[in-house]
Amino acid sequence: YTIARGNGLNAYEASGQLALIGLLQFLPLFVLSPFSGLAADRFNRKTVSRLTIGLQFFGAGYLAWTTYTGHIDLTSLFSVAVLLGVVRAFNGPALSALAPNLVPKAILPNAIALSSIAWQTGMIVGPAVGGYAYDAMPALPYAIAAGLFLVSIIAISTIGKVPRSPITGAQRPIGQVIDGWKYVLHNKMVLGAITLDLMAVFLAGATALFPPFAYDILQVGETGLAQLAAAPAIGAAVTALWFSFRPLKTNVGPKMLWAVALFGLATIIFGLSRSMPLSLAMLVIVGAADMFSVYIRQSLIQLHTPDDKRGRVSSASLLTISASNEGGDAFSGFLASVIGPAGAVIFGGVGAIVTVAMWSRIFPVLRHTRTFDPPPSLREETPEQTLQEKIP
Repeated sequence: YTIARGNGLNAYEASGQLALIGLLQFLPLFVLSPFSGLAADRFNRKTVSRLTIGLQFFGAGYLAWTTYTGHIDLTSLFSVAVLLGVVRAFNGPALSALAPNLVPKAILPNAIALSSIAWQTGMIVGPAVGGYAYDAMPALPYAIAAGLFLVSIIAISTIGKVPRSPITGAQRPIGQVIDGWKYVLHNKMVLGAITLDLMAVFLAGATALFPPFAYDILQVGETGLAQLAAAPAIGAAVTALWFSFRPLKTNVGPKMLWAVALFGLATIIFGLSRSMPLSLAMLVIVGAADMFSVYIRQSLIQLHTPDDKRGRVSSASLLTISASNEGGDAFSGFLASVIGPAGAVIFGGVGAIVTVAMWSRIFPVLRHTRTFDPPPSLREETPEQTLQEKIP
């Protein structure tokens, strides 16, 4: 946004450049996701994760260097956006499907919940840290990201051999891809949870529009931008901490729907606000509500999916997450270029609430789901669980 404004674009035109960043990350993911999920089920998930994180390390290092030397431009940003889209297509399903292979079945629900919370917290805290780091030095956020990617590679390398269930069903790769998507489409619990997030966050995600809010609407500058980015992280962190002590056990489906509705309402108020304290308060609520729904959604999806299909189902989930994040950034950016940033945010918040009302009727299983317990057909022991339980 700052580079675009520096090139003479106005606030509306610069918002359109933000939209392109989101679109360029989403398109590779959209094209590759059917096959990336199969890769996570067919190949070593640990190896796939290390290779993809290595490419992310390269992208972050490149942006750090070009920014530090003053050669950063929109072309560099757009190129790395495409790289990240390709990498995330394979990285997301592999990491998501890897986590349930690492713990005994007795604590699998807790591990899934903690993995989901950790991932989402990183997604929210990252922009906050990046905002403060950019305020100190423009190249610093990319350097920090490169360092964290290196830590991730080392951490994954310490994991031992990871056994998993063999793929069942179709033998040809294209048939296995189709089997994964068939499972998503026929499991109303999984389909409803995935598409609820897709529609709500696609419409109501306001992250990409923080720069015009900070610079042009609230007029709080770079420090204010960092505070706007940090506010959802605070709400998410508090919610994650609460769940670590008090895991959710009852009425999980209805609570997920109410959390998404609250997400939409807080987004509307943020779009209407011209007060920095009120805007920050609403963004704290946005982060808390988002974490609440993510915790429930990811736990339900993982527990209601057999291990041999987790990579492909995770790929479908990642596609919707990216569609709601990067695709939502593109949508909100383009909409903001037409009706303004505030109008785009308000429109999205209303859309999220309407989505909740519609999904509660289209997928009544979401309203009727009381616990995280999977169906009896998914409670049998997997090979890796049996192996771990035999170890004295």
